Parts: sequence; C-alpha cells; structure tokens
Amino acid sequence: MTGSFVVLATFAPDGRERCSGLPVVRSGAARLAERLGATFDLLWSAPAAHTAPGGAEQRLTWGLFRRRADQVANR
Repeated sequence: MTGSFVVLATFAPDGRERCSGLPVVRSGAARLAERLGATFDLLWSAPAAHTAPGGAEQRLTWGLFRRRADQVANR
C-alpha cells in the first residue's frame, strides 16, 4: 500500500554479538535500507541504548521507512 510505514530496530553495528546465548545480526541504518531495497525510503534513523533485565546495555539502531509510491505501481 502506498504510504505504508515500517519501523525496525536491530542490534547496532557496535552492539552485542549474542543475546540470550544466541548469535545476533547487527546492522546500521544503511544496512537496514539495503535489505529493504528500493521499495522503501529511509526517513529517519537513530541509535539507542536499552538496558536489558539483567542490567547489560544493548545498543540498537532504529529506522523509519516509507513505501515508495513509484514502487507500488510497478507491482
């Protein structure tokens, strides 16, 4: 749908390598945009720090994307 938005958060490039014992994928805003492809435009991104229940800091990347109108028409 034209004008649809996507909000994503992921572990930041300098974030943890593991969470709850499992490996994680770390990404910056540019990498998130690359993975979504030309269908979405990056409108905003920001780093964030979250304190996990165990007290460890988790560095995150947030991104806000909007679906491009020209990409929807070509579906």
